Amino acid sequence: MLTIAIFSVLLVLLLLNIPVAVAIGMTSVVFFVGLGDGRLLAMLPHRMYYGTTGFTLLAIPFFILAGNLMNVGGITDRIFRFANAMVGHISGGLGQVNIVASVIFSGMSGSAIADAAGLGQIEHKAMVDEGYDPADSATLVAVSSVIGPVIPPSIPFVLYGAITSVSVARLFMAGFIPGIMMSLGMMLALVVLAKRRNYPCSSLRATIQQRLTAFKQAFWPLMAPVIIIGGIMTGFFTPTEASVVVCVYALLLGFFYRDLKLRDLPDIFFRSIAQSVSLLFIIAAANFFGWLIIHQKIPDGIITTLISHGATQSTVLWIIIGIVLTMGCFLEGNAIFLITLPIFMPIAQIFQIDLVNFGVVMTLLIMIGNLTPPLGMCLFAVDSFAKVGIPALSRNVWPYLIVIFIITLCIAFIPAIALFLPNLLMGTM
Repeated sequence: MLTIAIFSVLLVLLLLNIPVAVAIGMTSVVFFVGLGDGRLLAMLPHRMYYGTTGFTLLAIPFFILAGNLMNVGGITDRIFRFANAMVGHISGGLGQVNIVASVIFSGMSGSAIADAAGLGQIEHKAMVDEGYDPADSATLVAVSSVIGPVIPPSIPFVLYGAITSVSVARLFMAGFIPGIMMSLGMMLALVVLAKRRNYPCSSLRATIQQRLTAFKQAFWPLMAPVIIIGGIMTGFFTPTEASVVVCVYALLLGFFYRDLKLRDLPDIFFRSIAQSVSLLFIIAAANFFGWLIIHQKIPDGIITTLISHGATQSTVLWIIIGIVLTMGCFLEGNAIFLITLPIFMPIAQIFQIDLVNFGVVMTLLIMIGNLTPPLGMCLFAVDSFAKVGIPALSRNVWPYLIVIFIITLCIAFIPAIALFLPNLLMGTM
């Protein structure tokens, strides 16, 4: 009953359009006072400060900055041209280019919103100019953007690792195969839809020379994922240090291509700071909320209930999937992580769910939430420049959501898929 009461209050505050961080903090304060533990409110500043001081969390503002530098520095244009030369002739045309370009860009930014807001604008304009319906084009941009946080580097993986103390490097490796499965599934769905809706497609396959030219122009941006993952795997730098390396790399490339000017930097830095502070404020408030959950021994009560009803690992996974998908309709993905993980982690451990694979599954689930109306963050990010309306995006997104959901179930119930690479390259735990 206490669990239901806490989450009911939180949901009411969110429905009243109170900012997520404030709603989480207010819920914690209300229940500490209501339960007669008001004296523990003195811990609020300490818990909020403690929640944002982890070394791993330093990666988040730097990956955000890297994405913003790439969007301004001309890197996204070169990635798009390279993807167009490689797959522009496949059924679905520029829609396929959209997906492949997002796969490449995901190896640098780790953020769905950065992909949608930067590369997405280029993709949307090109597709509309080619004759695509604006709503179909915007939907493809939104859908392809959620590949970013699954293929490393990934801001959600960094956040998950910081909360759970799971190796971020292993999480990065575990995201590769699911991310590729997502992209292939989307491409297959697009082939089917392209034939039904007569999407335009280039009739000419790019020549070898054209592909080589596009590759040369995109060579240094394509090296960014190699540097990041290679450096982490060889132990040359940690995932957190990798975020700084990719920022410096993006900055140098922007100046090298002469697309980035010194006068652009203040605006980029300010935008990155604003985005980072917004996320870190949520993390700070959620740390106090997590402390409330643990203090009231809510996970223990849930575990006792599940065991007494004979729950199995599969049953627990289905329950978690249902809860996260429902919350995804109303909450931003990172907030879902921060609210639910203090409860889910002890449960996952008791029922012997691999925590690396669980991190991948949770990330896939919040990516579905980013595309789920009424509050899908990627839908709003794309509509900010596409101007086609959330209802149109919501109608078009369902075929791709089904594909991502099926892949999520495969990863959840066949852990070997995601764990193959980390176990192969880093050994079993």
